[in-house]
Amino acid sequence: MKDNVCRIIKVDKEALFEFIYEELIARHEDMLDVSAVGCMNSIAIDWENGTFIFIAHKDEDVDGNIVPFPKDIDINKVLANIPATTTSLLSPEKKYKDYNFDELRDLINEKNCRNEPDSH
Repeated sequence: MKDNVCRIIKVDKEALFEFIYEELIARHEDMLDVSAVGCMNSIAIDWENGTFIFIAHKDEDVDGNIVPFPKDIDINKVLANIPATTTSLLSPEKKYKDYNFDELRDLINEKNCRNEPDSH
């Protein structure tokens, strides 16, 4: 580069979202200890609180049927209710925690019950 010159990249939220998602897909095996092949992925970002969640789950059942992320589990509620699983995505340590779908449902329902006003 020339002296007194800088190169700048500025992106909007959509481009940043895309970058984060694609980077996680590219580093899927490193991040989650499982190949991206055979997985479906979901992502949500809470821009206000500066947090995001990346979820991978098996894409097919034993009969080869597609297994989408359950519609009754709101990924944004999961994002709001689980603690961080790592302090750094660059850490060589394990970055993820396993939850089954029922545990996520219970976690969301438990938090919703505590946050709802008493109806008495």
